[in-house]
This record gives sequence, C-alpha cells and structure tokens, in this order.
Amino acid sequence: MDKIIVRYKVKPEKVDDNIRLVKAVYAELKEKSPAGLRYAAFVAEDGVTFFHVAFVEADENPIAQIEAFKTFQKDITDRCDEPPAPTKLSEIGSYNFFG
Repeated sequence: MDKIIVRYKVKPEKVDDNIRLVKAVYAELKEKSPAGLRYAAFVAEDGVTFFHVAFVEADENPIAQIEAFKTFQKDITDRCDEPPAPTKLSEIGSYNFFG
C-alpha cells in the first residue's frame, strides 16, 4: 500500500477556489466510490497551507480517473505560492487512523 502526503501553499486570494475544487473531488469520489483508496484533505490553521493524504491499496491510484481531480490539478500551479510537494510515507504505527 502506498501512503502519500502532499503539501502545498495556496495564494490567499485563491483559497476559496481551491476549497471548491477539493470539495468537487470529494463529491465525485462519493458518487463513484472507487475501491482501493482512502483519501483526506486538510487545511492548516494559517488558512493557506493544504495537506492531502492518500492511502492507495490498488495497483494504480484510482483518483487519477476522477474528472474533478483532473480539474483540480489542471491549474494548481497558478493557485499556489508553493507548489505541491508529494512525499511517500512509511508507517511506524497508527491508531484508528481513517477509521
């Protein structure tokens, strides 16, 4: 299982657009319910730093097939002060995470 966290910082005037696009991803995920994916997005208390966490149990990441995610990614560099920085994670332990 791949575990990935992506961190990026959005321009203050683009925060509402970014949140709208993220919510559209979740709406489509709810509708399509792809197997093999656990996914969460968070915004830090500064209001401009975002984190997306994905646990991918499938051979290919199902989110790549989500049209709303493609739309979210399309102009992300224009929305960002700091571009997305993905990092693969190695789990040491967890308790009721995403459960």
